[in-house]
Amino acid sequence: MTRYLIRRAIGTIPVILLVTLLVYGLLHLAPGDPASLLLPEDATDADVAEAKARWGLDQPFLVQYVYFIGNALQGNLGRSFRFAQPVSELMASRLPATIELAFFAMIIATLIAIPLGVFAGARPDSAVDNVGTMFGLFGISMPNFWFGIMLILLFAGVLHLFPSAGRSEYGVAGQTITGFYFLDSALTGNWAGVADAFKHVLMPALTLGTALAGIEMRITRSAVLEITREDYVLVARAKGLMNRVVLWRHVLRNALIPIITVVGLELGTLLSGSIIVETVFAWPGVGNLLITGVTSRDYPLVTGIVLMYTIAFVTINLVIDGFYAVVDPRIRF
Repeated sequence: MTRYLIRRAIGTIPVILLVTLLVYGLLHLAPGDPASLLLPEDATDADVAEAKARWGLDQPFLVQYVYFIGNALQGNLGRSFRFAQPVSELMASRLPATIELAFFAMIIATLIAIPLGVFAGARPDSAVDNVGTMFGLFGISMPNFWFGIMLILLFAGVLHLFPSAGRSEYGVAGQTITGFYFLDSALTGNWAGVADAFKHVLMPALTLGTALAGIEMRITRSAVLEITREDYVLVARAKGLMNRVVLWRHVLRNALIPIITVVGLELGTLLSGSIIVETVFAWPGVGNLLITGVTSRDYPLVTGIVLMYTIAFVTINLVIDGFYAVVDPRIRF
């Protein structure tokens, strides 16, 4: 198993290089010049040439790419054109917000999808199955940006229950320790900050989590429906085991492989797919930072963020492969 994971890790190196090359190349092919976009309108040709030389844009494309890869291997992702700060520092300041949002979205999706999918798969064509099917289709088909806007209109604009944007209320957040608003507020005993963090994260997490719950529910239902037809499930019921024990101990455990696969893949999608949701809710995460980098042609910033997304996605897949052996001992062989 260890040898397999090592081979998988080595095989991801060409994938990461190819992704960075494609992103770097597409950014250079896109219309617009970073120097012209970021400098004042009254900047002279000499100012533009000086900015290009300072940012290395006067070099050929391959030279710029090789220089970026060489620095990235040393942990240096360059300096942002727009913010004039190291890209790694910018991402480190925004990453906790994105992780926090993805974490709560995953909790919401799992708490909704797993029970609903199990009961729907155990009772096909029942009322629970029909409700679960409608919910799954809604989550899969619904655009994130539309659902987020509807939540803002209802809960912020009409009912005034939750804030419409941002991560915290001004003056409520206390001392920053880890960058995670919930954790920092709890560590410092700022319970008003914990409540404020919950109010701000609920709507964007619900927007992301509903889409994930739809996919997760459909996969759970299909897996449970298939496992309930296996012979060992019939034997367990013939021995007189309670239906609840058979369902949650035998059926669900053997149905976890496809569920874990979907959850792992969607967790990587949450980290990268929260771009639209972060923009709708003005959430100060990495996705919002990526939009800023794209609009300003900030090559180091965009490439650094995409590189981080790629590494995160590959790492999650490796962790999921390890979970397979934990859930199903047969896979270890």
